[in-house]
Amino acid sequence: MSNFPNHQESLFDHDDQPPYFGSAAEKWDMETVKHSLDELFLLTSQYRASSSYMELLDFIRKFPHIAPFNAMLAHIQMPGATFILSPYKWRTFFDRTIKPGARPIVILRTMGPVDFVFDVSDTEGTPLPPRIENSFAIREGNIGKALCFTEENCKRDGIYIYKSNLGSTGAGSIRTARTDRVQVFRKNSIPVLFELEVSERRSPEQRYATIAHELGHLYCGHLGTKNPLWWPDRRGLTHSIVEFEAESVSYLVCKRFGLKTASEEYLAGYVRSQTEVPPISLECVMKAAGLIEKMGKELMILRKTK
Repeated sequence: MSNFPNHQESLFDHDDQPPYFGSAAEKWDMETVKHSLDELFLLTSQYRASSSYMELLDFIRKFPHIAPFNAMLAHIQMPGATFILSPYKWRTFFDRTIKPGARPIVILRTMGPVDFVFDVSDTEGTPLPPRIENSFAIREGNIGKALCFTEENCKRDGIYIYKSNLGSTGAGSIRTARTDRVQVFRKNSIPVLFELEVSERRSPEQRYATIAHELGHLYCGHLGTKNPLWWPDRRGLTHSIVEFEAESVSYLVCKRFGLKTASEEYLAGYVRSQTEVPPISLECVMKAAGLIEKMGKELMILRKTK
């Protein structure tokens, strides 16, 4: 359990609300109608079937050049899309133009409202190079610098990562910090709020998958939050929900980096045994996956507190 207060606003809602004295997870559920993606998931049949959910995740892993959240928006609008770009990029990089009457796909723009992109099926011009034609092929590789970037970026959120001997079956865990310490991130002292343990016996790729899973727990709000502007407080969820969300986050992040992950086996096993997925927050899964993926690509800036 987290030591943070129970009654904090959601990351996705800043309206004034009377105090609610149930669990943080129950409060989130009561406000679900305000979160459009979760409303889509809970109030319609879309993605509730286990097979449909896995099709969504498989679709998203094929679009590593756009954020997971935007890839999901693309799937909602055009499930058969194979490669999407803006008209400018189609024209500049591939010498292709948009067909008359083509239907745009609406995605979110960084620091702006929306962008309009088009699937390759709605373009015409120079034939695509093989690397684009085969963009759906599953890649397998090394994690490279992503592990180092992620470990360093964890410091900005007060996450202390340490290795230990967890035996042949142990992978890792995350918990609220039990000791007072600080870490330095971008020349700033950051108090340690969470301790993330990983097995020293694992390969770099396996350690990264474990870290992605544990960060999935954190950024989906399973341990609470210090600042609701950073990620939500959703403590009090059932074990099946928190594990399914964390496994989904790890699967998306690892597959989009071209890594094999045990999360794939977990999710595949769930699909075989269950017809519906648990009542998860799609919004939290997609945003957590996008954040963790970004943490593996660049050294991030300090968090804003307001």
